[in-house]
Amino acid sequence: MYRFWESIKKGSLVIRGMEVTIIGLGLIGGSLAMALRQNGFATHIIGVENNEEHGEQALELGLADEVLPLDEAISKGEMIIIAISVDAARKLLPEILDQINESQTVMDMGSTKAGICSVVENHPNRKNYVAAHPIAGTENTGPKAAINNLFFHKVAIICEKEKSGEQQLALAEQLFRSLFMKLVYMAAKEHDLHAAYVSHLSHISSFTLGLTVLDIEKDEQNIFNLAGSGFASTVRLAKSSPEMWAPIFEQNAEYLSDALDTYIKWLTKFKKLIDSKQKNEVEELMRQANDVGRILDGIELGEK
Repeated sequence: MYRFWESIKKGSLVIRGMEVTIIGLGLIGGSLAMALRQNGFATHIIGVENNEEHGEQALELGLADEVLPLDEAISKGEMIIIAISVDAARKLLPEILDQINESQTVMDMGSTKAGICSVVENHPNRKNYVAAHPIAGTENTGPKAAINNLFFHKVAIICEKEKSGEQQLALAEQLFRSLFMKLVYMAAKEHDLHAAYVSHLSHISSFTLGLTVLDIEKDEQNIFNLAGSGFASTVRLAKSSPEMWAPIFEQNAEYLSDALDTYIKWLTKFKKLIDSKQKNEVEELMRQANDVGRILDGIELGEK
């Protein structure tokens, strides 16, 4: 950590040779391991996996140099990254902070932040923790889902940066910059509010669409024959891990419930207009919705 901090003060952009512990070597943890090894941020990666098969896969795929028990992995990592479900991370983070020394950095990758920040708010090692959420992912899970450049040119959100130590925050920022990610800073509750509308609601919408089609269309062959690219892209997120997303919905229930109220309002409006065959009004609603494309196009062009 001392060598890292000296390089930061001298203006060096990327730290070399870190020993990084990653807890959870699935899509996010595995993709992160792959990227940090390639860009030289980490020269030795220690994995922690409750799933023995996943641990073996991570070694076979070269995502980790070794897979160790939690306590040993914590003691060896200069930086410890938690990439497991948000409920498991919330339970584990205080235990990790209990064990680390003052030079270590702990960061989580979870998509809810208020809950996990609250459980360590008064922990004596709170400054060693950085609350982060890289906005990247796919519907796939496990080490075999890890992909190259998953984080390239994506957004990384850091919450409550003022509660992290100067060195720990700088290390987290350098990690994300080494992945060519854009950094955004938010309060934890602000993050969860926006995530409910933009990310979490999308998953519920996809899960609901999947349930609707399965409920109405009993002939699987018809689903196969008629499912075009539009259906496939819309329902893609319904293939996401329930074990990962159920805890997210639970921890962000308040904001997600508000998002669902708004979503149901618009669904109801569409239904009423369609039932009454008000084609012009339906067209107008769709034109209003088209405006989201302008925002997304701006993001893809790097204008946001």
